[in-house]
Parts: sequence; C-alpha cells; structure tokens
Amino acid sequence: MEWVQGELSGIQLGDERLNKRSVKLLERLASKPSASIPGACGGWSETLAAYRFLGQESLEWHDLLKPHINCTLERSHQHKVVLCLQDTTELDFNGQSIEGLGPLSYEAQRGMYVHPTYAVTPDRLPLGLMDAWMWSRELKDADGIRSGICESVRWREGYERVAEIAQTHPETRWVYVADREADILDLMKRAHTLGNQADWLIRSKHNRKLAKNEAKLWEQVEQEVAIGDITFYLPPRPGRKGREVTQQLRCKRIQLGKGRKGKFEVTALLAREQQPPPGEKPVEWRLLTNREAPTLETAAELIDWYRCRWEIEVFFNILKNGCKIEALQLSTMKRIELALAFYLMVAWRIGYLMRLGRTCPDMDCETVFDREEWQAAWI
Repeated sequence: MEWVQGELSGIQLGDERLNKRSVKLLERLASKPSASIPGACGGWSETLAAYRFLGQESLEWHDLLKPHINCTLERSHQHKVVLCLQDTTELDFNGQSIEGLGPLSYEAQRGMYVHPTYAVTPDRLPLGLMDAWMWSRELKDADGIRSGICESVRWREGYERVAEIAQTHPETRWVYVADREADILDLMKRAHTLGNQADWLIRSKHNRKLAKNEAKLWEQVEQEVAIGDITFYLPPRPGRKGREVTQQLRCKRIQLGKGRKGKFEVTALLAREQQPPPGEKPVEWRLLTNREAPTLETAAELIDWYRCRWEIEVFFNILKNGCKIEALQLSTMKRIELALAFYLMVAWRIGYLMRLGRTCPDMDCETVFDREEWQAAWI
C-alpha cells in the first residue's frame, strides 16, 4: 500500500528493523481493519513479530503517530481553512485482564480514554490527526476523590497545540472546534493570552452571569434582533430522522472573565430552529467564539463549521465498529496504546475514502488505490 509508505515516511524508532516492521504492521492492519491481529497478519511468524513489536518497552505511541501528524500538516497546507475537531471517547475493555486500565463512566467498568485532534476541511474531507491524548483514570479513594491528572487540561493543551501550529503555518486559518465539555473559561482566557493565534468555536454549556443586575448571557442574546435565517439538511442520526432545518440566528459581542484586566471579548451566537416538525425537539446551538459575526454570512459560516464537528463522531464510530479496537486482546495498556496509534491512522484513511466516495463518486480509483488493491477487491 503506497499510502502506508507515505504516512510513515521518515519514521525513527531507533532501529531500522522496527521502522520496517511498523510499515509492515500498518499495511496488515489496514488491509483487514476489522480482523484480530492474528487474522490481519499473514501467518503465525508474522503474528509473533507483531506482538513482539507491540511489546517493545522502548517504543511510545506518539513516536508512531509523529510521521502521520507531519503528513496531516502537509495536506492542511493545501487548504485556506482547517477545522481542528476535538472530543473524548472511552474505550471499554471490561472483562479483560489488561494491566494499567482504569474506571470509565461507571466505577465497575474498565478501560481508557482517547482525546484526538482531528483535522478536516470545511467540506468535511478528513486530513488526519494533529495531536492526541491517551490516559486511564485512577480509582476513587475512600472519600470518593479521584487522584491523577486534571482531565480538563486536555482541552486547553489541545488548543495550545493548534495555536502553536497556527503560529508556524500562518498561510492557513486554523479553527479549534469542540463541544460542551470545552466550555472552560480557563481555555478561552489562554486563547486570549496567546492572541487567538488559532480561532476557536465552542458549544456553550454554561449560562454565565456577566455582571450584577444584568440578565444571564443567553437571556441577553435572546433579546437581540435576529440577523436572519439559515436552512440546511440535518442528516439522520441515532434516534433522529434526517430533515431540513431552518434556524434563526442572533448574536451579541460580550465580555467574559473577572476584573478589568481579566475580561476579554467573545461572540455569543444563538441558532434556534423555527417550527420543528410535530413531536420533534427544536435544534438549538449556543456557540461561543473569538471571531466577530456582524453579518448573516459570517454567522452562517460559523454554523457550517460547527456542523462539521460531527465528523469526529464518525471517526470514533469507524475506530470502534470498523476497526473493532475494543476487541483487542493485549496484556497491558501500553501495548493497547501502540496498537491504537496504528488504528487511528487506519480509521482516518477509511474516513478519507468514505468522504471521497460520497463527494467524488466518478474519481479514478487508482488515485487512491494501488492497481493490485482494486483488482483484488474487484475479483
């Protein structure tokens, strides 16, 4: 597979044999993404080699992802705007004896968390991974307190990484896009301190009190005159049919933070569906961003960007159901992390091909497949 050679070009694992094995293993996993590791490998000797590779104590998962991240940046340079989607998903390995796992949403569950930064274009073409976090939680103590890292840090550090890229690659507009979990004042303060080097667009979770004797944030926005309506098709999702949605937009420039020196301006954008079908809940989004939106056109662009956030959910679906990552049977979390680095690349590639298939159905297949690959599939 030519694309595998490209994604791992220049990989440095400290041993040329490990470099070659990483390419071979990614090829095998990509050829049969839903198979087990033995099922994807071409025989017992190759399976043993794969397990030996994943058991290398000297390897770190970010060393495997580094060449792919570089390729993601190269692809990004071809676009004026790149959306950097962030979210967290949990991987449930309950019932397996894997060293290093921790509790999930329920204390009895065992697994780990993954928090990637997934780059896509405004046309939803996946470009690849730009960053990732992997971790497991500590068990709560007798007082119900959980030690370990403060998980909210991942959102701020994720933005810092995007801002760092934006500073070194100013030819592209980088937009950090996240859902309600990222509605963290510390994150927005940090972005302001960095001069908003990367734009940010976050779905609001909190209805903040802005000042004494004033209405709360979203009550103030609701009092604004609507700047216009937008209409778009909302695709079907679990528990909801697809339908055409018309939203009315209102926005207001507000100040967040505390004290004179701590305050900074953001735009609050309210998008509320008008006349939803009987029995359907109105589609409503409350967004915060550093960007100004003085016109319907600029506000509609922000809504279009936020709608692209769903692509990271598609990515997680591919990772879990297409690559069956939660079925991995490895003895330690470190080995899971190494395998996961490969499957993150595989999941991106599948999402990339899915998007091309939908948007460019008449494209020559040899643009993305080797001749041997498509001929084997045809047979």
